Amino acid sequence: MPSFDIVNTFDMQEIDNAVNTVKRDILTRYDLKGTDADIKLNKTDKNITILANNDMHLAAIRDMLQNRSISRKISLKTYEFLDEEKLSGMRVRQQVNLIEGISKEITSKINKLIKAMKIKVQSQIQGDQLRVSAKKIDDLQRVISELEKLDIEIPLNYVNMKK
Repeated sequence: MPSFDIVNTFDMQEIDNAVNTVKRDILTRYDLKGTDADIKLNKTDKNITILANNDMHLAAIRDMLQNRSISRKISLKTYEFLDEEKLSGMRVRQQVNLIEGISKEITSKINKLIKAMKIKVQSQIQGDQLRVSAKKIDDLQRVISELEKLDIEIPLNYVNMKK
């Protein structure tokens, strides 16, 4: 029976590449040159730290990160921007969490959406992923296309497509 899994994952190497590109941009960008602005990726904690001299520089770095992520095909829903922290002087720091996995609330919401589509598929929650199976692969492809049209707060990846 054909099936696939719905998960929320990201490619850490692509995020690392985006962060490194932003680091190079900070060194060459005119308004940020010579400042203490910096961006760091912590792969073990799965977060990014942005340091800037003021709110304007922070907004510029955040915008550069988003633009570089889009060009590397990283969904912006992967990033959870936390509140800005004021440091000594006018310095500002912002933490950005990388979201991975699907919470129980969102899996049950997706499950209800699939049931409401009235397509002959079965879906079941398996930990932090959702398995969808059907007799026809066309039904599975319809489910994927319908889910892509919906606005779900996390990026969805469709993996393990079995025929």
